[in-house]
Amino acid sequence: QVQLVESGGGLVQAGGSLRLSCVVSESIVSINTMGWYRQGPGKQRDIVARLTVRGDTYYADSVKGRFTISRDNAKNTLYLQMNNLKSEDTGAYYCLAAYTGNRQVWGQGTLVTVSS
Repeated sequence: QVQLVESGGGLVQAGGSLRLSCVVSESIVSINTMGWYRQGPGKQRDIVARLTVRGDTYYADSVKGRFTISRDNAKNTLYLQMNNLKSEDTGAYYCLAAYTGNRQVWGQGTLVTVSS
């Protein structure tokens, strides 16, 4: 059973930066799409950024220009570089691996708290 383990969350002041990592227990070369999702306090889980195996990216409007998603196939790791953080970026961040055939695997999440 593949496992995804996120790390890199923490407490940061507004305007600061964090880099989240999602380490996958197997090769990510064949994963069709990987993404980061965020669930704020009392809110639903929404997409933050997505990266396909072809290198196509998608960003939520609220993070465009501030966040960058990337992957390192050699390290089986997905990253999310978050700059100029805002209080509304606070939440639990989850990594998703979406395989062909509608198979999806989620990580356990990492908490980001941005203080204003």
